[in-house]
Amino acid sequence: MLGTVNRILLGIIGLVLLAAGVALLTGSRPLGGRHEPLLTAATRQRYWHAEGWWWWAVLAGLGVCVVLALWWLLAQLRRARLPALVVDTGDGAFAVLRGRALEEAVAAEAAALDGVARCSAVLRGRQGRRGRRRGPKLRVDLELEPHAVPADALAGLAGPVLHHARRSAGLPELPAEARLRITSHRARRVT
Repeated sequence: MLGTVNRILLGIIGLVLLAAGVALLTGSRPLGGRHEPLLTAATRQRYWHAEGWWWWAVLAGLGVCVVLALWWLLAQLRRARLPALVVDTGDGAFAVLRGRALEEAVAAEAAALDGVARCSAVLRGRQGRRGRRRGPKLRVDLELEPHAVPADALAGLAGPVLHHARRSAGLPELPAEARLRITSHRARRVT
């Protein structure tokens, strides 16, 4: 998704800059000549005094552009999900395991634990020094029932669930981060 947004955004920016460059190169006659500025001092004064909204609109447009550029930059820095893992089968062959498939398997197995109401899992790439990827990391969000014992749910997740995930992904090490939450049930009023 992010790659598509990047391509569309860069394409739009490229087209706008190309159109602006072509307009400036070919439109030198209507703008007052080759060596004339785009906005003369008289034009700037007229817009500044006669129509005060003009400069506020320019500043607001530039502010929106800055906010959108910052949003785009933050989206680039955000860690994305891993689309797939390469699994060594042990006999010289390799298989590709979809990241979503592993996430769904971990979530389904963890949701079957006693006291777990819901579970979601996200497989991400860990960043090492100098921005290199060091391997996958699993983040698991567990929503526990009010009667659940958090230590038991965590032990079930750390034991068989992560063991199955590591074995199926062919990873001797799969770091995981668990976030626990207690679900709130509202009691029904009996009349």
